[in-house]
Amino acid sequence: MNMMSAQSALVPAGKNALGLGFTGNLGNLDAYISAVNRLPLLTHEEEISLATRLRANNDLSAAQELVLSHLRLVVSIARGYLGYGLPHADLIQEGNIGLMKAVKRFDPDQGVRLVSYAMHWIKAEMHEYILKNWRLVKVATTKAQRKLFFNLRSHKPGLDAMTPTQIDALAKLLNVKREEVIEMETRLSGRDIALEAPSDDDDDKFSPIAYLSSEQTEPTRVLEAQQVTRLQSEGLETALGKLDARSRRIVEARWLANDDGSGATLHTLAGEFGVSAERIRQIESAALKKMKGALAAYV
Repeated sequence: MNMMSAQSALVPAGKNALGLGFTGNLGNLDAYISAVNRLPLLTHEEEISLATRLRANNDLSAAQELVLSHLRLVVSIARGYLGYGLPHADLIQEGNIGLMKAVKRFDPDQGVRLVSYAMHWIKAEMHEYILKNWRLVKVATTKAQRKLFFNLRSHKPGLDAMTPTQIDALAKLLNVKREEVIEMETRLSGRDIALEAPSDDDDDKFSPIAYLSSEQTEPTRVLEAQQVTRLQSEGLETALGKLDARSRRIVEARWLANDDGSGATLHTLAGEFGVSAERIRQIESAALKKMKGALAAYV
């Protein structure tokens, strides 16, 4: 039921809006609350009569009157959950859904007033709404965690962290393990943080994505590193194996002898092999060209 269209959705056929307390289009929350608080309450006999008509004949006008007379109950219960920071109107609307479910399932022969029966359904819908919308990340998933979630907020003194004595006392009161109290308190005290900062935020370098991401684990970087490793080991050894002894000696002396790249000079190698420096350069050039062809398979 849409709270802001209560007049058209809830007024039974044959009844005018003025007679039920709605005097016009309900355009805001204050007007809605004022209107539902003016709706007449039902006597026990009227409630039984309407509920019997609903169960026996599926009389929707009877269901509407039962719902209308208990809307103030939803408003009252919703006030108790304002501390979760969610819109009051949304809490009321969720509670109204619970109220309608209660009316549908209410059995007047059980000897229980609808107000007592409906409280469970109203709170259940509000609890579900709060758990789904209070945080982006769910803080309570199991039935036990949900019970602890709502009881912890109502019993926890203040906003400061609980002391060991308070934790033990609350665990005993709620009949749960102290570890469960500590875990739920940790979840409640946390807050949602956007992984990436807004686009207009000058301090986006301080957002979690800035220090959670690692360039070393980026897929392209990983593949590049694997390729370089393969070239330096398997590929280089294969390419050197394609050379004759003299050519390999020249390449290793010129390029692989020292890590800093300060290899032997052409004149040094010319003296070693008894040829001119120009001849050493020609042999080196031919060897590097041959190695390049061998390394093509690894690129």
